[in-house]
Amino acid sequence: MNGNQTGNNQQNPARPVAYDAEGRPLYAAPQPEPEPQRPQGTRSHVTAAAESYEGHNFNPRIRAQYANEPRVVHAARAYEPNVYAVSEELMKRHDDSATRFPDLNLSEGEYVILSIKRHPIGLLAPMITSITLIIVLLVALIIYPTLIAESGTDTPSMGIMAVILMALIVLIGIGGYLAVWVYVRNTFYLTNESAMQEIQHGVFSRNEQTVSLGSIEDASFVQNGILQTMLDYGTMRLSTEGEETNYSFDYVANPKKQVAVVSNAVECFKNGRPVEGDPYEDD
Repeated sequence: MNGNQTGNNQQNPARPVAYDAEGRPLYAAPQPEPEPQRPQGTRSHVTAAAESYEGHNFNPRIRAQYANEPRVVHAARAYEPNVYAVSEELMKRHDDSATRFPDLNLSEGEYVILSIKRHPIGLLAPMITSITLIIVLLVALIIYPTLIAESGTDTPSMGIMAVILMALIVLIGIGGYLAVWVYVRNTFYLTNESAMQEIQHGVFSRNEQTVSLGSIEDASFVQNGILQTMLDYGTMRLSTEGEETNYSFDYVANPKKQVAVVSNAVECFKNGRPVEGDPYEDD
């Protein structure tokens, strides 16, 4: 009886072979440590990273492979990241860009590659309108004495009419100047790190947009109509990742060339290569 019991205990190491004086079981082989009991209704959100996994190429930094954290990647981050040295040539380009474009927020080592103004074709409408109205008012001022003499009715005197017409001419001139000022204030900048555009909607309405080169998914341009094709200007568009935000800049001269420069800069930035380009390339 005892021999059979001993043989069964040797065959099943999970069963105790004896008991000590305090009644605790004694086993023939070491037993695994029991897992700690968690309070009912809770579960662990962090699992210890395994050092290896038999039969698999295992990266201990990617714990989502064998843990209960799907699509979670744990990576170490230094409390004090290393400061990378910036070459003298890069700092010189940065200083030159900061001097020429003081309104831009440039990071250390960032410099301007492209500075694109709107095509002059967009100035024709406000300038022609303003000049035409001023000419009409000047002609009216010149022929007004003749109209007074021929009408023979009570009309404002020449002095009063001259003041009114001159005030209108000044207002039209100021309006035309402001329209031109708003137009030329629109600028697109390309740096070795980001793309920026300053959009002036009105005298007191302004919008600034900045997007990292790493977030740009697509750069394209659109030309519509005979006039845009003949004068070689159009609209440049940048599409970004995420919510598919689109940035557009109108009246871009030689848009094919500008889009090629932007696309090359984005490709270099994403592949970790230096972004090539001559600073202050204006069109």
